[in-house]
Amino acid sequence: MTIHSYRTLGKTGLRVSPLALGAMNFDDGTWGSAPQTSFEILDHYVDAGGNFIDTANQYNAGKSEQTLGDYFEQRSGLRDRVVLATKFGGTLHPADPNAGGAGRKAIYTQLDESLRRLKTDYIDLYWMHQWDRHTPIDETLSTLDDLVRAGKVRAIGVSNVPAWWVGQSVGLSGAHGWERIAALQVEYSLLARTPEGEQFGAARALGLGVTPWSPLASGVLSGKYSRAVRSVEGSSRSGYASPNLTEDTFVLLDALAEIADEHSATVAAVSLAWVRQQAEVTSTLIGARTVEQLEANLASADVVLSPENIARLSALTEPTLEYPMNVIRSFATGFLQGDTSINGLNSTAFARA
Repeated sequence: MTIHSYRTLGKTGLRVSPLALGAMNFDDGTWGSAPQTSFEILDHYVDAGGNFIDTANQYNAGKSEQTLGDYFEQRSGLRDRVVLATKFGGTLHPADPNAGGAGRKAIYTQLDESLRRLKTDYIDLYWMHQWDRHTPIDETLSTLDDLVRAGKVRAIGVSNVPAWWVGQSVGLSGAHGWERIAALQVEYSLLARTPEGEQFGAARALGLGVTPWSPLASGVLSGKYSRAVRSVEGSSRSGYASPNLTEDTFVLLDALAEIADEHSATVAAVSLAWVRQQAEVTSTLIGARTVEQLEANLASADVVLSPENIARLSALTEPTLEYPMNVIRSFATGFLQGDTSINGLNSTAFARA
């Protein structure tokens, strides 16, 4: 398959492919994909029209970024054609309290190290990997604004942060004239739907892109698990998968298999298509250790689920949302509008309320 359709990331002019390639598996071959295999995966992804590559400073102690840097060094002119994203926050020097986090000193040091490993002079999208409760929000945001103004970073995003922090950051950025965040990166799949309560609401209200990670729930929704197969020899994700292999999950896998047959697709492709077709989602992160795995995941771009397919899968994994969303859901619409029906520009489907 070849990707021809792209999406703008939040309120930026940055165009990204609907499937982003996660490079967490790239290393020296000790744990993930060796450089040669990683290069083949990258070539295949780019040849298929993919242009959004995501990594982090801490992935495999910097080896992921190093692999990407070596790749772009060997592919003349390609660096400027892709949207390259990396993350800061994770420490590579555990004994140094200032080596990680989202403080000014840490961010400057981490960015310089990432640029060196990636062998580039700018990052297209710079993610804060995780909320740092020890650093004032204005210190983080003003530092990121400085980096955008210096040309070292083109856009900023945040991952694994509370929705209230997102709202506060956009408000502060607007008040000070700082670069605002463009997107959220959240764990989201048929088995991890709590972002629908708060993060998706923030994304809609503030015009942010959404990039889900682990859309196959650490391989649980890849099609390799079933009632008969509850562990996969040699899989590094079996430990993550085991707690989710419940009867409810097997019922979901049965439904995924039936819908996959209807579309002449795989369970993984249908699982990814469900995530991709959610209105709030901009680009879905896919990972691969081999070219074959990448091809299987890219095939999901050609799967278009019907509203009935989406509703069936959604009903099987209705999320239990935290307060106040649980109270809002229990009252539904009758509390505010009685038996009347209201539609307008401010109306939002209750499933995404």
